[in-house]
Amino acid sequence: MAKYLAQIVVMGVQVVGRAFARALRQEYAASQAAAQARGRSGQESAAASSITGMSLQEAQQILNISKLSPEDIQKNYEHLFKVNDKSVGGSFYLQSKVVRAKERLDEELSIQKKEEKQQSQQNTET
Repeated sequence: MAKYLAQIVVMGVQVVGRAFARALRQEYAASQAAAQARGRSGQESAAASSITGMSLQEAQQILNISKLSPEDIQKNYEHLFKVNDKSVGGSFYLQSKVVRAKERLDEELSIQKKEEKQQSQQNTET
């Protein structure tokens, strides 16, 4: 009886192990495909997130922006910076977060402009 029970446990572990290994391989392949799809701009965006210490999504949430528009960024930045000024009872910490968010979004805009410029150059060459 114990022998059969041990065989069932071993088989179960093998099945689960194979399924786990297959899932890991699929996840790795999907992440590689996503990285290739993002290409160079994705790498630059990840580097900007690393440098500023803030992700693009976090910066958009701080400045309450859904799409990257320089006018909206500037308008929301000025409002939030003014509201969080220490002289009017605001928080220096929040004000610094607003500044970092604007820096991160400005960096993302410059990456997008650079990418658009490269694409237009490639289109004119062909």
